[in-house]
Amino acid sequence: MPRPTRADEAGGIYHALNRGNARSTIFHKDEDYVAFERIISEGLERYDVELFAYQLMPNHWHLVLRPVEDGAMSQIMRWITA
Repeated sequence: MPRPTRADEAGGIYHALNRGNARSTIFHKDEDYVAFERIISEGLERYDVELFAYQLMPNHWHLVLRPVEDGAMSQIMRWITA
């Protein structure tokens, strides 16, 4: 059975997170964190999404976002996780 469609409406505030497989480390050195921040920044330039807060930890990350257009959160999440 497919997963229900996730909400992605303009003006909504969403908490997005992602963990490494089996909670394995995804950021191994300081440069990994910097590279990920650059990817987030590039995504914010491309897609109409506001970022309120983020937290990066060795094995996962959290973002608090608000899409300005319907569907924009899905677009930036694809950009960040591709």
